[in-house]
Amino acid sequence: MRIGFDAKRAFNNQSGLGNYSRNLLSSLALSFPGYSYFLYTPSLSNRLFSYQDHNFAIRKPEKSLHKAFPWWWRSFRLSAELSKDKLDVYHGLSHELPPGIKKTGIKTVVTIHDLIFIRYPELYSPVDRIIYNRKFRYACIKADKIIAVSNQTADDIIRYYHIDPSKIEVIYQACNPLFMKSVDEETKLQIRHKYKLPDNYILHVGNIEERKNALMLIKAVHIAKIDRPLVIIGRKTKYFKQIQQYIDDQQLKNILFLDTIKNEELPSFYRMADLFIYPSLFEGFGIPIIESLFSGTPVITSRGGCFPEAGGSGTIYIDPHNVEELSDSIKKVLSDSVLRNRMIESGYRHAAKFTPEKAAEKVVRVYESLFSS
Repeated sequence: MRIGFDAKRAFNNQSGLGNYSRNLLSSLALSFPGYSYFLYTPSLSNRLFSYQDHNFAIRKPEKSLHKAFPWWWRSFRLSAELSKDKLDVYHGLSHELPPGIKKTGIKTVVTIHDLIFIRYPELYSPVDRIIYNRKFRYACIKADKIIAVSNQTADDIIRYYHIDPSKIEVIYQACNPLFMKSVDEETKLQIRHKYKLPDNYILHVGNIEERKNALMLIKAVHIAKIDRPLVIIGRKTKYFKQIQQYIDDQQLKNILFLDTIKNEELPSFYRMADLFIYPSLFEGFGIPIIESLFSGTPVITSRGGCFPEAGGSGTIYIDPHNVEELSDSIKKVLSDSVLRNRMIESGYRHAAKFTPEKAAEKVVRVYESLFSS
């Protein structure tokens, strides 16, 4: 089978969609080496993906006009490129399919991660909402199969785009193998010294934006007088101004913000943390929860939505608008070693569902189903 992928984010996006693309591509190449894989990207400038490790064929703009306008190549020339490579299947890894692809006769799959811009329109500009809606709707209608990363996302696709449920397959995002490996004490010590980490701390990972709800976490720790530093890892957005204002007004200390962490360093942060807290208002899935569970760190996250799918029965769930409930849950986990150990054991068992091998096998089954009678 000859399979093509939209690899733009695998090469150029450091977090969410980029991690999904890189993890899936690597696991497919390792688990199913007999297939031919073609990666289409408008740029190789960031080189976030070590494609040399696998037998990938790379396709990027070659003509001067296409190099000058890579967005045009990706949007309006890509279908012709796919035909030239005689693909059997094309997989849009992040919400998109190129215009005109149905005319090529190539079977199509698209992964939809979430429809947050519809659920929370106030978090997006009007222009972005229009663009996202047009691209996502087109991809869902034209694709032969849709992969949703959670049941929550599948339900949203059916609800907002009126897609036949039989067209949708729920395949959970796999965790990066980095988080499944143990980290030696020397490495953890180096990370602790490099970033001046406290001996004990509560961890939060995610872009510092309104939907991730970091301010509520800070308030919960402050109001309940929880004597444990916070380490918050993520890219700052304009929402950070609200957080900084609250910190200044309350004269808070012991909060460390980091936004330049390499993927290979992140497992040490999880493994050294006492507790991981993810009070997001809404997610398509929530891969940091899985990363924490694999790392042996107990998790508190939001109630409802996709969060129970990611967190399993060993995680504690709270109302992301209820500061007191979060405060009480934090104090409970930090003071009860029996509860903490039970959460760690249950969490690790649940995380075993999210290995790259299992995700790759399920995705290949989707490809193969396109050719079954």
